[in-house]
Amino acid sequence: MELKSHKFISFFEPEQASELCRIAIVEDLPDQTLIFDEGDPADFLYLVLAGQVEFRKRISPNHYQTLTKALPNGFFGELGILDGQPRSTQAIACQEATLAKIPGNGLMQILENTKGSVAIKLFSYMIQRLRDSTDEYVKQVVHKEKMVLLGEMLNTVIHDFKSPLSGINLASGMIQELHSDEETVEWCYLIQAQAHRMSAMAEEFLEFVRGNSVLNKQPINLAVVLQLFEKLNRVYFHEAQVEFVIQAADVVVNVDENKLLRVVQNLVGNAVEAFKGCGGRVELTAWVNESGVNIKIRDNGPGIPEAIKDRLFEAFVTYGKHSGTGLGTAIAKSIIDAHGGQISFESSCQEGTTFYINLPL
Repeated sequence: MELKSHKFISFFEPEQASELCRIAIVEDLPDQTLIFDEGDPADFLYLVLAGQVEFRKRISPNHYQTLTKALPNGFFGELGILDGQPRSTQAIACQEATLAKIPGNGLMQILENTKGSVAIKLFSYMIQRLRDSTDEYVKQVVHKEKMVLLGEMLNTVIHDFKSPLSGINLASGMIQELHSDEETVEWCYLIQAQAHRMSAMAEEFLEFVRGNSVLNKQPINLAVVLQLFEKLNRVYFHEAQVEFVIQAADVVVNVDENKLLRVVQNLVGNAVEAFKGCGGRVELTAWVNESGVNIKIRDNGPGIPEAIKDRLFEAFVTYGKHSGTGLGTAIAKSIIDAHGGQISFESSCQEGTTFYINLPL
């Protein structure tokens, strides 16, 4: 956006707005550029023209707590100029950002000559922004507390799972030895594979709440892995009256196989649940182009509710599910992010939902 159309500039009379634009210094900042750190002198007001700026508080020597973000048409850094105190947070550019820096002394001179109505509009906006920042911080604190409690619960669950899962594996192995016919061997294989998935899923939940997704990348044949997914879920699809169709390119990609299967399971599982036992169709297509490996998961269900579309990839966001945790899509996104990929979606009540996944080769 242009500097002269920024919201902060619009608070002032034309003459003062022109002076602010004249003294402003416009800079393009690469991603992760440090704008200022805690304790730095407050010498500039910053207007965000493009990109985003993240504000963080240091909670230990190498760890930070994100407080809030400034988006295009927003501004920050004014409190330090007004009260003369050092910066209380760290500010870092997210993505590539374009900022306009207004020197503090020049801003104070202009403010001294402004009308009372201008100052009232400006401070009213600042107060509202502080309230919004406080609300965002409270949400993050609540989210963190939920994650801590979930982690403690999962530690107990994983510990309790080990004994029955070992029993299932042992029993299926004994049955396979006693009955070596092809059908029995096949069912025993499925039992063992599903038991392994249960254990891996619990571990992945724990990794997610700890915020450290550990990848075990290996070259895999994407078509073979997706066919395995269909095989493991064949009974599930049959009982749900869901037609599941795969069209996958025969390509080798370097990924964590178990975690990729978890992403597909979460997204396809959500589609099946959305049919609510009435049946439907889910299509999974995978292909390769110059951007990498692409996976598309499309269903003809009722679509994602408008109430959660904007927050679909956030943790604990769910709608209309009696037993939903609100973690499925959040975990899927964390896994794709850990692979350096991207995930997005389109959804409508008329055409269903389509998820798009891109992974680097």
